[in-house]
Formats: sequence, C-alpha cells, structure tokens
Amino acid sequence: MTLMHKLLGASAALALTAGAAAADPAILFDLGGKFDKSFNESAYNGAERWATEAGGSYAEVEIQSDAQREQAIRRFAESGANPIVMAGFSWATPLERVAADYPETSFTIIDMVVDAPNVRSVVFNEHEGSYLVGMLAAMASETGTVSFVGGMDIPLIRKFACGYAQGVLAVNPDATVVANMTGTTPAAWNDPVKGSELTLAQISQGSDVVFAAAGGTGVGVLQTAADNDILSIGVDANQNFMHPGQVLTSMLKRVDNAVYDAFTAGTDLETGINVMGVGDDGVGYALDEYNEELITAEMRETVDAAAAEIAAGDLVVHDYSSDETCPVLSF
Repeated sequence: MTLMHKLLGASAALALTAGAAAADPAILFDLGGKFDKSFNESAYNGAERWATEAGGSYAEVEIQSDAQREQAIRRFAESGANPIVMAGFSWATPLERVAADYPETSFTIIDMVVDAPNVRSVVFNEHEGSYLVGMLAAMASETGTVSFVGGMDIPLIRKFACGYAQGVLAVNPDATVVANMTGTTPAAWNDPVKGSELTLAQISQGSDVVFAAAGGTGVGVLQTAADNDILSIGVDANQNFMHPGQVLTSMLKRVDNAVYDAFTAGTDLETGINVMGVGDDGVGYALDEYNEELITAEMRETVDAAAAEIAAGDLVVHDYSSDETCPVLSF
C-alpha cells in the first residue's frame, strides 16, 4: 500500500507526490495533525481501515495554516483524486468556492453542511453522545461537581457541552457543571498547556470528572486529570487507553466510519446530508478493558436504556445548534 504524503516547501505551497492512480480517494486533515489522538486521528483510522480491507491507496495532506485549504482541495481535484474527504467544519468556505469548478469530483465534508450537488455533508448528533457520557459522569462523581473543557468556542463545541450538562442533570438534578472554552481561534485545538490550566482551575472548584472536547488540547486535560487523580472523558476517538483506569469513558464520534464509508463508495458516492446519531452508531460511549472496572453494571444499564430511548425518539436531547441556546448551561 502506497500513500501520498504531504510536502510543504519553504513557501508553504502544497505539492502532492505522484504515483497514485486516477480516482484514488484523498483525505485532507484539519489543523492539529492526523495524530491528534482525537478527531483527525479517527478520520485517519477510517482511511487506514479502508486501505487495509480494500488493498487500495489514498492521498493525504496535513495543512499548517488556514491559508492552505483552498489550494489543497484544488491540487487534489486536479490530480484526479475522487472522492476527496475533508475532516472538519473549517473546510466549508473553501469547498463552497471549489466544488462547482470540479463537477465530476465527489467531495465529503465532515462536521459542516455544504449545499452543492457533488458534496456529501456528514454531521453528527454530538449532543446525544455527550448526554450519555454526562450521565456516566454524574454517576461516577463523588463531589457532585463535574466539568467540561472545550476547544474553540463555536456552536459545535457548545453542542457537546450542552448535551453533556443535560445528561449530568438527568442523573443528578443538584449537580454543578463547570464549562470553559480554550479560546476563540483555531489555536484552541492544539494547546494542551491551556487545557491543563483550565482543568486545574476546575479541580479547584470541586470537579472530579472532566470531559474534554478540544482536539489536541484534550491531551493536556486528560493528563492533568490523571495526575490529580480525578476521572476524565475522552472524545471522538476512543481515548481510554491513554490513562488506563483514569479515563471514565470516551464520547465516540465515528468520524472513522464517515471516512471509511466515503472511500468505500468511491466515485459512486451518494451526496447530500448524512446525519449520524445514537440510532445508527454514529455517536456513543466507549467500554473496553481500560475502563471496564470504572463502569458498573448499573451504570451501563442506565445509560444503555437512555441510548435506546434516544434512538427510538422517546428521549429528545436539546441541540444547542438548533437555536444557539442551552436550557441547563450558561456560556
């Protein structure tokens, strides 16, 4: 299996290596890098799973700045890559400019909707998965105070926080939920030092379970939680292994499935909006050998029952992005 990797010159221009056959798929990672142990890495795992099972090859690039986005999309489209998958909402604006210029190329964007006939937009019901891990946080907490560290302060991350708070309060109406965002620029996705500082501040307020939805910044959150003997909750990919016995669970957002499905469809990719939620295993919580001693049978039964209610439509978790309000949390 041969992968095409990034080549970033001194001028920061993107150059794609030759060798991939026409119509090989391509993936463009977001800022923070493909090994962020979170969102990007989940996308990478989906691409790798496809390559292993299909015996195929794909092109990839890790951008270093927002200025490279449009050029990267165009370079892949002109090289014949198809479909082209973009991991992250920040690809939306350049994709809106580029998609019409390459009508025979299929694009997939994850975490944003782009209205174009050759684009598949994959979005997730993050609030549903966050609700489930919020329930687990409340059941595991001994202080009655839990917390949330977000990355960039945007509606998507507030969607995580609001779902989490709803799940916490569903289990313990008297609980306190402390929520902080890392920043207002893309740098907030890759600032583990700031993530650590926020976690320490939350611990000082009594938090004994912290949920990080912050990309690479979350690495600092999970490390600090482990160092201070409180529980943490990972996000996107299964991060339980990072601190065995200290990560309560991870809110799984199956970005890997979104990439895998797009690569598998190939040039027959079905476009339009694709919503992935609890009902179709798009989001959920992680249970494995690293956290099984932390999740009791009663906890699992309670959260699984809630998941079944959400899937059936009997339990509706408020979606912050629907009206940019949260009934249980102030930002």
